[in-house]
Amino acid sequence: MNLPLYPEFKPVVAEDRPIIEDYLRRFPSSVCEMNFPNILIWKDSERPRWTILNGNLCLLVEPTFEPAYFLPPAGGSEIGKTLEACLSLAPRLSRVPEDFVLAHGAAFRVEEDRNNFDYVYLREDLAELKGKKYDGKRNRIKKFEATPGHAYDGLLPAYRDDCRRLLLQWFEEKGNGDPYMKAEKEAVLYALAHFDELGLKGAVVTVGGRVEAFTIGTPLTGDTAVIQIEIASATFPGLAQWINREFVRRSFSACRFINREQDLGVPGLRKAKLSYEPDHLVKKYNLYKK
Repeated sequence: MNLPLYPEFKPVVAEDRPIIEDYLRRFPSSVCEMNFPNILIWKDSERPRWTILNGNLCLLVEPTFEPAYFLPPAGGSEIGKTLEACLSLAPRLSRVPEDFVLAHGAAFRVEEDRNNFDYVYLREDLAELKGKKYDGKRNRIKKFEATPGHAYDGLLPAYRDDCRRLLLQWFEEKGNGDPYMKAEKEAVLYALAHFDELGLKGAVVTVGGRVEAFTIGTPLTGDTAVIQIEIASATFPGLAQWINREFVRRSFSACRFINREQDLGVPGLRKAKLSYEPDHLVKKYNLYKK
């Protein structure tokens, strides 16, 4: 494949996976967006394009629901000049982690982006839920475990139509009018349709043979996995907590940390993510020209 060299840009497609993942493996980032499956499943609404500039992978994102931005470059060559070039094409860099800001942000205006902070948990905490602080989670799990006919399985092809049915029902209940919600629905549908080629991990929970919850995740860095998707029917109290625990237990035993992404400033989502007692937050920033 001929690499797109700046100022040429190429839309991200599935065939770009080996090249983009090679850059992300050599220059790993703690932010959930710097992950090839995440970049690709959102492609219809975020319209990512990539180029190689000064030996660095640069990803330009032009979402339908927020202003355009570059993700932080993946590479280590002439980063200052690379950032200047990026900011001549888009108004900002976004989803920029704190270590990148400390290393390269002095020449730019820096703005904290709290709504996009990632929540990162110790895998052991999510898998074991030990201690008084998790009493409520364990009680809800016990309630679900009393449900007759429930079972856990991998997200096999035979379940995927039922996952789509649950997804569409879930979004119908949540409301489909918000542009971000529409984009999220399309992203999950893409992940289900291209599950195997993206190398995703997933699980379902069935009750009476019917899928009532599913979740999808993937490795992010050497010691961290990211869980991009979790959909659970509200019909069964404790189901969301149970699939959360079981997926981490069974699929990511080699990881130290689990990144469960951001809360987008949604009060209920922030409360839920904080209730699991994160080990730390991955702080993110926007960078602008001064």
